[in-house]
This record gives sequence, structure tokens and C-alpha cells, in this order.
Amino acid sequence: MKHRKFKTIAYFTLLFTVYCFLFSILPNKVEAADASLYLVPSDDTYTVGNTFSVEVRVNSGDVAINAAEGTLVFDTNDLEVRSINKNSSVFSLWVQEPTFSNSLGTINFAGGKPSPGFTGATGRIMTIVFKAKSAGSANVTFASGSVLADDGKGTNILTNMGGGTYTLSARKITPVPPTEEKYIPPSAPGQIPAAPIVSSPTHPDENKWYPNSDPEFNWKLPSDVTGVSLLLNEKPTSNPGSISDGLIESKKYENIEDGEWYFHIKFKNENGWGEITHRKVLIDTKLPEPFQVVVDNENDPTNPIPIFLFETTDSLSGIEYYEVKLNEEKATTTPQNIKNNPYRPLPQPPGKYKLEVKAYDKAENYSSASTEFEISPIKGLEITKIPISIRTGETLSVEGKADPGITVRVYIQNLLEKEPILEKIKADSNGKFVLIYDKTLSKGDYVIWAQAEDERGALSEPTKKYDLEVGLPPFLKFGKIAIDYLTTIITLLVLILVLVLGVIWSWQKIKERRKKMRKEISEAEKALYQAFEILKEETEEQIAKLDGKPGLSEREKKICNDLKEALKISEKFIGKEIEDIEKELKL
Repeated sequence: MKHRKFKTIAYFTLLFTVYCFLFSILPNKVEAADASLYLVPSDDTYTVGNTFSVEVRVNSGDVAINAAEGTLVFDTNDLEVRSINKNSSVFSLWVQEPTFSNSLGTINFAGGKPSPGFTGATGRIMTIVFKAKSAGSANVTFASGSVLADDGKGTNILTNMGGGTYTLSARKITPVPPTEEKYIPPSAPGQIPAAPIVSSPTHPDENKWYPNSDPEFNWKLPSDVTGVSLLLNEKPTSNPGSISDGLIESKKYENIEDGEWYFHIKFKNENGWGEITHRKVLIDTKLPEPFQVVVDNENDPTNPIPIFLFETTDSLSGIEYYEVKLNEEKATTTPQNIKNNPYRPLPQPPGKYKLEVKAYDKAENYSSASTEFEISPIKGLEITKIPISIRTGETLSVEGKADPGITVRVYIQNLLEKEPILEKIKADSNGKFVLIYDKTLSKGDYVIWAQAEDERGALSEPTKKYDLEVGLPPFLKFGKIAIDYLTTIITLLVLILVLVLGVIWSWQKIKERRKKMRKEISEAEKALYQAFEILKEETEEQIAKLDGKPGLSEREKKICNDLKEALKISEKFIGKEIEDIEKELKL
């Protein structure tokens, strides 16, 4: 107990001494910063039985740091730590070497660096190699941690600790066609057993490397076998001995070290021990060596095809291939191509990128490295003339200015479609370009923009997007005046509406006029009847006076009678005409 207490006091004394040494040579000022400890990758999917690596990194928060420590915890039912590698670490001094416990499920570290310390967002502290043990979800989290600023005071600026969640999937074993019958007949009388026929569900191909360190072997027992002798070692030809391991038909080994192993087996019957089978097993659970990715943009930030340099080794099974992800786009190539010809992607547009490289060995273990870079745009161009609308079938013309001889990419996109139409033209010696697009554009709304492209495939920033309306073709044309379908239809509708309103207005006026005429005729009729009655009465009165007057000549009598007759006819005619007028007004 006293010894353990002494070790604890000694550990903290050493930690304090190293920190004091580091702080004594540090500057005394630090800006406010938010540092963090995190894992890379923070999530991924792995196969049970395989190993995978997780990097512990530090983000200094844009200020210098001189030390960091932490404790990680994990579930021992899901994961097992195989090794910890601190190569390429940003820390050179270790108060506590990285250690782990697979019984407690803990990982501890405490490292530092003298002034000027470390400044950056992706500082690698160490790499942990885990083995996936069981299917499910496995968490690796920080139980505690600190990041100390390079300010002479050891200010803890840690504000965030990010763990990882990993999906562990069961291994898919492809069934191996049986090479032997289910029933193996006994040996001929007086003969020793033949060499056993061995298969392996975990390592089916004896010439292939596997990341599984728990090999399993199966075989069938002939009916006359009385003993089985087994041996697993690193020698290609060995005799498992004359002691039987029992009448068994399978054998599983656990936690076998990496390397080339051989499984030796033989049967025994009443005639003695038979021939030996030697079955090779290749195991590699170690990851390829850590490496870095270097971006060579040939001293030109606008270079659209940067060179990526990376290389690593695997001491056991060897590097099989590299997987490259450029903003989630994948490409693969063989190790020899990488060694002799650095990787170059297709031309990329301007923007920020992340390149991730995974180096796989022949057992499918991999180490990863990543880098971020940016491609700058070349000089842009200008669109100087572009219509706001054209008709279907009409030629589209776009004019602009760019550097002489540059390739101009003009994009024409219907807003209802995902992909734009791309047309390329060359600017002339004066930098002027004119695109004449004579293909028919369907009716709709479009946007048009342009981009400069040089001989390397480097691009400029795109121009702003211009709106274009494509309408129906002209319906009628009078010289330079064109009337289209829409204008014609609107005009006809307006004319019909005016005509209808005119008819309604005229009919209303006629009705009002008839009503007024009917009233005036009625009044005239009454006045006429009254006047006629008065005239009739006066005429009759005067005739009566004449009739009674003595000495009336025959001529006078005749005039008087004619007048009476005319009065009757007039009364009848006027009455008939008034009736006809009334009939017309009623229609």
C-alpha cells in the first residue's frame, strides 16, 4: 500500500516538474481560445474480427499549446486494443507514455512539447489500433482531459471532447465448396490412414492473408480412426507427435500472433499413425505504417490538377492498394502506380477540397491520412449583350469579353431541367466572343451564365445568371411588326368583349327609346283624338248650321256632304295608323 502511494506521489511530482520546465520557457500571454480533443474517424463501419485504427487529435484553437492529457474509455465486450502508436505525434515529451487496459477498458496519455509548442487544428497525438470483437455499436469516449496553453501559466483551454461511435458488423463468410465427401470410408485392411482433408471457415484460402487472429479448422473422421494429433506452429513441415488430442473434428485457436502459420494434423488407426496434412494460415492484424499526404500544386494555386504524394509500407502482408476520396469521389490505383506515378485527379473547379487516402494491406487492414487544399479561380469574363426574351425557333446570341484566346463555357439551363446545355467557344485576339445558338429552345424560363476555361482545364468564377424567356413564335407579321399568338388571342377576346358590351348598350338604348317613344306616341294619340274630336264636333256643328240654312244651293249641299264623308274617312285612317304604330312598338 505504501509502495503504491509512493508511486502515485512520484508520478504527480514528475508531471508537475515537466510542466514547470515547459512553462518556464513559454511566453506569458495567450489569447482566448477554445481547444478540443477528438477522434478521427469519429464514425465508420468495421467487420468483427478485423482491426481498425483511430487517431487521437488535438485542435489548439489558433493558439500555441504545450501539453495535453486524457483518458479514453471503451466497452471491452465490443473492442480490444491491440496497440498504440505515437509515431508522427505533435508531442515529443511524454509525462505518461500512452497505455491501455483491455480488462478495464481504458486508455491514458499525457504528452507535451517545449515552446513554441504546437498550433493547429489537426494535431495527431497518437494512433490506437482496435480489434472489433462483437457485432453492434461500439463507443469510445473521453472520460477526462485537458489541453494546456503555452502561456507560462498552464491555462487549461479545453472546451470540447469528441468521442467516436463505430458500427461493428458480423463477418460474412462465403461458403467454401466441400472438397471431401461427408462420409470418409475407413482405410483398406492393413493400411494406415490417409492424410486428413482440412477446411477452414475463418481462413478458407490458405494463400490469402486475413485480419482474423482466431483461426478455426474442420475435418471429417473416417470410421476406423482411433486418434487425432494436432499442431500449429510456424514451420511448414512438422510432425504433430504421437499423442492423440482426442477424437475431434474441429479445432479453434485464439489470439494467434501475426505471421505465416501452419496447421499440422494426422489420424491414427489400428495400423498406426497416417500421413500428415500441412495447412498454411496467413494472419495479419497490424495496420500499414502511418503516412502523410502532400499536395503539390506546382506553385500555382489555380492549378486544377494538383499532384498528391503519399506512400507507406506494411511489413507483413504488404500494401495491396490505395483508396482515394476527393470530396467523397472515389478512385483506386495499385501501389506500383502510386510509387512510380503520383496520383492526379481529373481537373477540378475552384473551391475547397479534402483528400482522404486509405492504404490497404493484403489482409484488408488500412491506415488513413487526409489533407485539405484549395484551388483558386482564374481571371473571369464578362457578358456584355444578352436578350431577355426570344421566340421559339429564334436564334440566341450571347456576346462578351474575356482574355484573348480563352475558352468560354456558356451554360443555358431550362429552370425545369437539372442539367444545363453547355456550349464552348473561343474568344478572339481582341478578347471578344459571340455565341450563336441556332438550335431550337422549347418554350419556358431559362438562366444563362458563362465561365472561362484555360488550356489546363482551370476555371474562373461563373458570371451572374441572366434570365431568358422563350415564348411562342409570331402568328402574324406586318413588315417589322410581329403579332404573336398571345397578342392575337388577347386582341380577339377584347374585341368580342367590346362587341358584347356594344350590343348590350345598344339594346338598352333601344329599349329606353322605345319606352320613351311609346309614351310620346300615347300622348300624341290622346292629343290627336282630342283635336280630331274637337274638329269633328266643330265641323259637324258648322255643317248642321249650313244644313238648316234656307236657300242653300245644290253645289253648297254637295260640299257639305263631301266634307262629312272626308271627316269619316280621316277618322278611320288616323285610328288605323295609330294602331299600326302601337303594334311596332310592342315587338
